[in-house]
Amino acid sequence: MAAAAKKILFISYDGMTDPLGQSQVIPYLAGLTTEGYEFVILSCDKPEKYAANKTYVEKLIAPYPITWVSIPYHKQPPVLSSVYDYYQLKQKAKQLHRLYHFDMVHTRPGVPQLVALYLKKKLGVKFMNDIRGFWADERVDGDMWNLNNPLYRKIYRFFKSKEDECIRVADYNSCLTYKGRDEILAWKHLPQPVKIKVVPCSVDLELFDPARIDQSLRSALKTELGITDEDFIISYLGSIGGWYLTKEMMQFCKAVLDRKPAAKFLFISNNNHEDIEAAAREFEIPANRIIVRQGMRHEVPVLLSFSNYSLFFIKPCYSKISSSPTKHGEIMAMGIPVITNSGVGDVKEIVEQYNAGYVLENFTAASMEAVAASVCNNERQFDHGGIRQGAIEFYNLEKTLEIYKSIYKEVLG
Repeated sequence: MAAAAKKILFISYDGMTDPLGQSQVIPYLAGLTTEGYEFVILSCDKPEKYAANKTYVEKLIAPYPITWVSIPYHKQPPVLSSVYDYYQLKQKAKQLHRLYHFDMVHTRPGVPQLVALYLKKKLGVKFMNDIRGFWADERVDGDMWNLNNPLYRKIYRFFKSKEDECIRVADYNSCLTYKGRDEILAWKHLPQPVKIKVVPCSVDLELFDPARIDQSLRSALKTELGITDEDFIISYLGSIGGWYLTKEMMQFCKAVLDRKPAAKFLFISNNNHEDIEAAAREFEIPANRIIVRQGMRHEVPVLLSFSNYSLFFIKPCYSKISSSPTKHGEIMAMGIPVITNSGVGDVKEIVEQYNAGYVLENFTAASMEAVAASVCNNERQFDHGGIRQGAIEFYNLEKTLEIYKSIYKEVLG
């Protein structure tokens, strides 16, 4: 008689109707179902995105033993909205546990970890602590929590203590980067060695594949965006603001434009388009050199395919040693060289290992000018197939799944 399937509750404060949920949650869980695991996803979704993308998410999970339960995400008022979301998540998790009798809870950082702690300590549910970043420090480094404010200072200390507790009581931990793992293993305030494995971000290598580009869609977007075959294009993919350094990226674009007056800069982003336009004006980049497009997921690889290079600068702060930018793997999978900065997870080491672009050590004018000159003078040649092969080796979903499977088997037997 076959053993009953193990039932897992996966809790995410990121909605499944957000791109991150669709690229960094559902593919993992779908792959894990092949080992006999059944999942209930409990997520907080922004109401407008839930309305727009609910059917799409349901279609994604339909072939798998995955049930999706969504509650509304609240942004306002600050702090109180998160407290309310925690209460809602906890009540829903308790209700679902009574129904499904979960064998394990698998959570992302922040508010979901508090729910997992309750399920672990009060109800005895095994706990997989998926450290996708140093969450409390990210809030400080991203200017969301000002530690000069006594309230935010208290909140920061509370979450730091809970993050430590989660690492201590979890049946297993994972993190995104080797630098993050090494940092955790060096923490003297935790019992060592911590049970932890590195699980890098993974990429949909079929979607992000230059050989699979929809040429009719590419032709239509090319016409819509006014792009020609002769254009020299530097792209940016992802959100604007927070840790993403829009002004520094625009400063670099200006250094390129001074050398290549016909260059164009394509921003593939779903938010804060006005900040892009404002930064362009600040650095005196003409409006006709800036292209801003919000791409649906299936359009993103096509939009990236116009790129000669893809640029992303991320604030090189303490919390970012634990970060693995999804965009990096997606860009590499398209065979596009990157222009980025050091101090973010394992990005520098990956770029250097696979000769996949340029890494700036700082944001001085001299550093930017030097890389801009090299780019514009075509001083370095890049093997686009080799860059994609690097993504296949490092950001492979199958590799990620094997690590998750080993953790699940250790925890659940």
